[in-house]
Amino acid sequence: MTDETQLTQLVAACHWIGAKGWAPATGGNMSLRQEGRYCLLSESGKDKGALTADDFIQVEIASNHVPSGRKPSAETGLHTLIYRLYPEAGAILHTHSVNATVLSRVEKRAAILLQGYEMQKTLREQQSHLDTVAIPLFDNDQDISALAQRIEFFASETPIKWGFLLRGHGLTCWGRDVAEAKRHLEGLEFLFQCELQRRQLEAK
Repeated sequence: MTDETQLTQLVAACHWIGAKGWAPATGGNMSLRQEGRYCLLSESGKDKGALTADDFIQVEIASNHVPSGRKPSAETGLHTLIYRLYPEAGAILHTHSVNATVLSRVEKRAAILLQGYEMQKTLREQQSHLDTVAIPLFDNDQDISALAQRIEFFASETPIKWGFLLRGHGLTCWGRDVAEAKRHLEGLEFLFQCELQRRQLEAK
């Protein structure tokens, strides 16, 4: 599949994310691997529900260098880190949904553990609701370089399969292409909503 086709699909996914309310007030950022050496990353301060192909900026994965001089997302370093760590990652979606944000704050452990949900099978390589899906949690940090270093250290010991949460911030997930990244996003958002409602009911 060509980069142009993937970019068209990514723009459509951004509009879908915007309609879901998962990237409010210009929040979130999305990207696409391009020709191995580069990625295309959403421009800072843009409404993700109204992005066009022209709103994606070429960034060098190895150095975070932007040939055009335009300003990509503040979290550029997290996208390029994922592309460096996981050569199979072809597209990344970072969102700010209410469910992911709230669950990331109420969970005190280093990961959210999901088990018993049929929809776990929306995640690549998951075959059964009996398995346990672990989504790592990292404390939020405005210093993206420091945050990237913490994530990279964690990933060196425990590979991250589908994505991670930042406390009080949101979800970052990825896939081999835009379609898989979108499926992972939708599946995880469903699971987060179920888990949050389950905890609320059990607390009563």
